[in-house]
Amino acid sequence: MSDTGRLAIEPIPLPSRPAVAVLGPGGVGGLLAALLSRAGHRVICIAGQETADALRRDGIHVRSRQFGDLTATVEADTELREPVDVCLVTVKSTALDAALDRVPTRPLADGVLLPLLNGVDHTETLRARYGERRVVPAVIRVESTRTAPGVIEQGSPFTEVDLAGRQERLAPLAALLADAGTATRIVPDERQLLWGKLAFLAPFALLTTRHQAPIGVIRSERREELTACVQETVAVGRACGGRTVAAEVLERYDAFPAGSKSSMQRDAEAGRPLELDAIGGAVLRAAGRHGIPVPLTTRLVAELEAVTGPPR
Repeated sequence: MSDTGRLAIEPIPLPSRPAVAVLGPGGVGGLLAALLSRAGHRVICIAGQETADALRRDGIHVRSRQFGDLTATVEADTELREPVDVCLVTVKSTALDAALDRVPTRPLADGVLLPLLNGVDHTETLRARYGERRVVPAVIRVESTRTAPGVIEQGSPFTEVDLAGRQERLAPLAALLADAGTATRIVPDERQLLWGKLAFLAPFALLTTRHQAPIGVIRSERREELTACVQETVAVGRACGGRTVAAEVLERYDAFPAGSKSSMQRDAEAGRPLELDAIGGAVLRAAGRHGIPVPLTTRLVAELEAVTGPPR
C-alpha cells in the first residue's frame, strides 16, 4: 500500500488529552472551546487582540439549552505559536482568508484542521494552504451565537458534528468531540456531507434573512416558498453528490424551536457581513454548472444583495 493509502486509513494519532486550537471562538467555536475545556483538554483560542484579552482574563461563559450554564478556562493568543493536535476552524467564511494568517503552516505541525464553516468551497482553500492530509471535512448543526467576547448563548437543544472520511482514521477525532458532549458521526462521502448540510442551510438562511423572521414564521406563513426553495437546493445538492430528500429537510425545520434564527439572519440584524456567497452563491454556481433552474434561490440572493451589497 502506498504512503497516501496508509494515511487515509491509519488512525489520527491523538494523545489522551489533546491540545486543541480554536480559530474563531465565536458562537460555534466558543461553545466547542468551552465544552472541550470542560472535558479536560488544553484549549488555545486564536482571535483578535480584544477577544484574546477577554478570554485570558474571564474565560468563556456559556448559557445553553443543552448544557446549562458553564464557565470554562482557556488559553488565548492572536496567532498559533506552538504545535497542537487539532485546530478547529470556526470563523465566518467572510473572514476566512484573513483569519488563516493566524495559523501558520509550521506551528500546525502534524495536527489536523477541522473546518466547521458554512458552504462547500472552503475545504479546497484549506487543502491548498495546508495540504490534503491535514484537512478533515466536517459540518456542525447548532444554533449558537456570541453576544460579547467570551459570552456564548446556545439556543438549540442539540450540537451535532459529522466528519467525512474513513471510520478507521477518524475514530479518535470523533471520540474527542463526543467526549466533549457533541453527537458525532463519521460518514464516508465528503460531497454527501457538505451538500447535505447546504441543501438544508440555504433555504433556512436565505428565507429567514430575507423576511426578517424566525423559522416558526417561515414554516407556517411562507410554507409554499420554503418548500420550493428546499426543492431547488436539494436538486442541486443531489446533482453534486448529495442524497438529501426534500421531505426530510422540511421535517427537520418542523422540529426546530419556532424562534430559531439562522446565523445569516443574526448577522444581518447586527450589521455584520453576510455569508451570502458561501451559502446562496455556492448553490447558484453549482446550479449553473449542472443546468438546474433555481429561480427562487436566484431571486432571494439578488434581493439580499440589493439590500446588503455584493456577496462577500
